[in-house]
Amino acid sequence: MGLHEWMNLLLRWTHFIAGIAWIGSSFYFVWLDHHLSQPAPPREGVVGEIWMVHSGGFYQVERRRLSPGQVPASLHWFKWEAMITWITGMLLLAVVYYFTRGVYLVDVTAPRISVGGAIALGLGAIVLSWFVYDAIWRSPLARSSGIATTLSLLLLALVSYVLCRELSGRAAFLHLGALLGTIMVANVWVRILPAQQEMIDATKAGRPADYSLGDQAKQRSLHNSYVTFAVLFFMLSPHFPATSSGPWSWIVALLLVGAGIAARHVMIGQGAKRLWAAVPGALAILAVAVLTSPPKAHDLASAGPPVPFAVVRNIVTARCVTCHSASPAFPTFGPTPGGVSFVDDASIRAHADRILVRVVETKTMPLGNMTAMTEEERETIGRWVHQGAK
Repeated sequence: MGLHEWMNLLLRWTHFIAGIAWIGSSFYFVWLDHHLSQPAPPREGVVGEIWMVHSGGFYQVERRRLSPGQVPASLHWFKWEAMITWITGMLLLAVVYYFTRGVYLVDVTAPRISVGGAIALGLGAIVLSWFVYDAIWRSPLARSSGIATTLSLLLLALVSYVLCRELSGRAAFLHLGALLGTIMVANVWVRILPAQQEMIDATKAGRPADYSLGDQAKQRSLHNSYVTFAVLFFMLSPHFPATSSGPWSWIVALLLVGAGIAARHVMIGQGAKRLWAAVPGALAILAVAVLTSPPKAHDLASAGPPVPFAVVRNIVTARCVTCHSASPAFPTFGPTPGGVSFVDDASIRAHADRILVRVVETKTMPLGNMTAMTEEERETIGRWVHQGAK
């Protein structure tokens, strides 16, 4: 593999591992807070406890409020998982989207925006969104969580619309994921950790800790847990181009955020009523399925005469083999991108169903339509597949 491929692989692997560690610990502590019970009999300084069993052992976990001067000799922090996830994610965004001449970033045949403009738009949205979000939740509007939440979601809808309109579908979804991930990491490092450190410093100095700071930090932790599943989907979305390629992709993105919020609430919410959150979550997924379904296909098999395989092979050779071969013409791609090569007839036939999805239904291949495949050529390939891909 070349240097670019190795960078992609190592960053993606590290990003994945760090993300698992971060999300796992974050969800664990949110779940823990929701399942603590009052100790019986009451014990000084203990505000909640829980007994658990795991890996053949029993564990008693307590949540305490420390008295002035009462600081443990060893205190474990969970912070570097978030930072490593963010750093590797941003580097991966640059490697895949910014250092590849815009092939993944914009529609290279008919771009709405220049590559430089697209990079500026993506990075600007990521950075600016944190400051706007933080300002909302530090303002008097935050006294009503309903108002602050509604305003935050409306602004997210606006950003989703702009990104999906100006960038390629996959780039828009990845930038939405990076935007929400950046807010999550900034919550940890700018709001949660300083609040915890301030309480520790007060305790060390013999002063009572201001536990309202902990309540504010907990609010940001809850925010993080609600958007986690959406961020995970946006990370995976390039593998499911139908979600980001249609005219309603910005609405699909918002529905997926809503479905993730519902799933989170079912998993680690409080009380039996949390299960009702599955209903709007299921409705959101159903709406996504409707919006991403290909339009009702005409009977392509009878829309014209039988399509000779030689015609399809000529189209694939002219439009697809440029990349899907052992030696792609575009230097960004390694040999046989996605493990798919169309240099022989058997491979074209074997991938007929996948070609139908990517070329005819979602029109996400050729990537950015860099080889200028025409609508007539797409229809020809569609007729050939519906006629049995003979």
